[in-house]
Amino acid sequence: MGKSRDSIYPEAGICNYASQNKKSAYFAGNMNFQLTEEQIAVQMAARDFARNELLPGVIERDEHQKVPLEQIKKLGELGFLGMMVDPKYGGSGMDTISYVLAMEEISKIDASTSVCMSVNNSLVCWGLETFGNEEQKQKYLTELATGQKIGAFLLSEPEAGSDATSQRTTAEDKGDYYLLNGMKNWITNGSTASYYLVIAQTYPEKGHKGINALIVHKDWPGVTVGAKENKLGIRGSDTHSIMFQDVKVPKENRIGEDGFGFKFAMKVLAGGRIGIASQALGIASGAYELALKYSKERKAFGTEIHNHQAIAFKLADMATYIEAARLLCLKAAWTKDQGKDYTLPASIAKLFASDMAQWVTNEAVQIHGGYGYVKEFHVERLMRDAKITQIYEGTSEVQRIVISRTVLKD
Repeated sequence: MGKSRDSIYPEAGICNYASQNKKSAYFAGNMNFQLTEEQIAVQMAARDFARNELLPGVIERDEHQKVPLEQIKKLGELGFLGMMVDPKYGGSGMDTISYVLAMEEISKIDASTSVCMSVNNSLVCWGLETFGNEEQKQKYLTELATGQKIGAFLLSEPEAGSDATSQRTTAEDKGDYYLLNGMKNWITNGSTASYYLVIAQTYPEKGHKGINALIVHKDWPGVTVGAKENKLGIRGSDTHSIMFQDVKVPKENRIGEDGFGFKFAMKVLAGGRIGIASQALGIASGAYELALKYSKERKAFGTEIHNHQAIAFKLADMATYIEAARLLCLKAAWTKDQGKDYTLPASIAKLFASDMAQWVTNEAVQIHGGYGYVKEFHVERLMRDAKITQIYEGTSEVQRIVISRTVLKD
C-alpha cells in the first residue's frame, strides 16, 4: 500500500478550526464562541499526546486487545485523569469545556484510551468530589485524580443495563458494614481499577429509593474479576465482569445518605454522557480528517476524488454534522460549568453525536474504498469504535426517553 500507518494522519482538518484560528467553540451566555488561551493550551496538549504517545502502536493494541497502561499512566501525570477536580485533591481544576476539548483530541486517535479517561473523570472523580464526604475525598480522590490509581463505575448487570432501577446486586445492611453480593457486567477499567463505585440494592421493598453507592477495593476478599470481554470495538479498553461474594464494605464507604445510590448514578451518568458525546465527536472527527486527506491524494478518472461531486458532498455533510455535534457537546459542557441542570443538553449531545459518529465513520470507510476496509488506514477501527457510543452511558433509546420526557412535560 506504500504508506506508513503512522504517517497517514493529517496535521489538521477544517473541522478542527478552533486550533487554527483560535476563535471558535463554545456557548456562553452572550453566544461568545471564543476559547480561552487556557482551553486552547489544553486542546493542544491533548492533541500532542494523542499523536506522539497514542498513535504509535494503536493498531497493534486494537488487534491484540492490549490495554495502554503506560499511556494511561502518562495521562495521569499530565493531569488528564482528574481534569475537573479541585487542585487541593490533586486535580487540574479545569472546566468541563476543557475536558470536552481534550476528550475529542484523544478520541481521534484512540477511543480505548479515551473511555478510560472518561470513566475516571466523569463518573469516578466527579462523583466522589461532588457527593463524597471529606474523609472519602482525602482517602480516594487524590490518588484517582493524579492517576496513581484508576477507578471504575459499576452499574450495569446481566439483567440491569438500561434499566438501572432493577439492581440484582445486593448490599445487605449488617450494622457497621454492608454485605455485598452479585455481579456487574461491561465494566470499563475492570481489572485496571483499584477502586470500584458499586451501585447495589439494600432495601428491595423501596425500589430505586433503596439503592446505595459504595466504594469497594478490588483487592478485598470476595471480589473476583472475570475474563476480559472480546469486543467489536474499543478493543484496547479494559472491559470485564466483576463478581462479589460476601464482600464486607464498611459503612463509611457509602456515598451520600442511605438510599442515595440511584440518584447518585443518574447524576453521575448525566456528566458521563458529556464525556461519551465528546468521545463520539472525536472518533467522527478523526475519521473525517483521514477521509479528507485521502480524498486529496487518491485519484480516479483522471483527478483527485474530492473533485467528484459524490465525494465532495459526502465531505460537506460530514463536516456539517461534526460541527453540529461539537456545538452540542460544548453547550452541554457550558451548561454544566454554569451550575445549571445539564441533563437534557447532555442527552441531546450524546444522542446526536453517537448517531453522527456511526454515520460519519461509515462514510469515511466508503470514501477510502477498499483501503478503508483494511486496518492500516485506521478508519475501519474508528467505525468499530463508534458503535459503542450509541450503547454505553445510556443507549440511544434511553436518551430519547430522557429527552422526550423533558420536552413533553412542558
